[in-house]
Amino acid sequence: MKVLVTGGAGFIGSHLIEKLLKDKNIKKVIILDICINGKKNIKHLIKNKRVLLYKKDIRKITSKEKFFKNINCVFHLAAIADIVPSIENPSDYYSTNVNGTLNILEAMRNFKIKKIVYAASSSCYGIPKKYPTKEKSQVEFKFPYALTKYAGEQLIVHWSNVYKLKYMSLRLFNVYGLRSRTTGAYGAVMGVFLKQKLENKPLTIVGNGKQTRDFVNVKDVVEAFYKSYKSKYYNKIINIASSRPVRVEYLAKLISNKFSYVPKRPGEPDKSHANINLAKKILKWKPRVKFENGVKELMKNIHYWKDAPLWNKNKIKKATKIWFDNLK
Repeated sequence: MKVLVTGGAGFIGSHLIEKLLKDKNIKKVIILDICINGKKNIKHLIKNKRVLLYKKDIRKITSKEKFFKNINCVFHLAAIADIVPSIENPSDYYSTNVNGTLNILEAMRNFKIKKIVYAASSSCYGIPKKYPTKEKSQVEFKFPYALTKYAGEQLIVHWSNVYKLKYMSLRLFNVYGLRSRTTGAYGAVMGVFLKQKLENKPLTIVGNGKQTRDFVNVKDVVEAFYKSYKSKYYNKIINIASSRPVRVEYLAKLISNKFSYVPKRPGEPDKSHANINLAKKILKWKPRVKFENGVKELMKNIHYWKDAPLWNKNKIKKATKIWFDNLK
């Protein structure tokens, strides 16, 4: 067996590769990544003889790329993330998350690869009217990131209908864990808090901190990807979350005793809570990492974030203005 992981040098991708290498039936793991932040996440993996890294931009690959030859399954995680930067640079998000996905699908079609597991986003739900949120809930996206991730998912569904491609699309909620990004001020709150803790700064809590997020540990997430790969089921869209919402204020108190509060951003949901019954039924999957234990592990390894820069402040200010203007 031979598999390919796009975005394999990223946060979730690097953990997924560790998981895949435990399967002795997988003889080769191909990593396809632009490596914009270097190889830090996978430096312990690329020496493995079963791993091959190709430094490639999915926006620029063609359907003839030889590294797609004899691949049994593609795990498609490569994407540009975060909402606010997508407001400032929507074309970048579209070219990567949509056109890049199309390039992957066309290469799969050319090399007759029949299965893909896609890292979709729960952001497609916008602000749900009902909780916990089911996969059949109405989609609503006000900002480019959510739209482009959903468009990528719909491309995969369409290619499945037309070209008989088998897919599993995992709509990820608030993923956290070792190697999570700290580069986005509006990215993963866990990474931002850890960066602020390391710099001995107050943790910035948006609003009153009572809002909740459905955090799920990356170890549980990669287990869901692996089970999707092995599953006899296919052509399913599945929520991956803990289904146990946690207050942002509670998270902050697990990390620090110094806080500052900033105004709530319009258009941001007060609650995130997924229905994961389908994941339990189809994948026989459920989250196993207790939230407090996951945060404790992060605190023990907080040195990892020492050299990770926060997003440029001028860009934050500019993009946030667009955010507010767009919601007036």
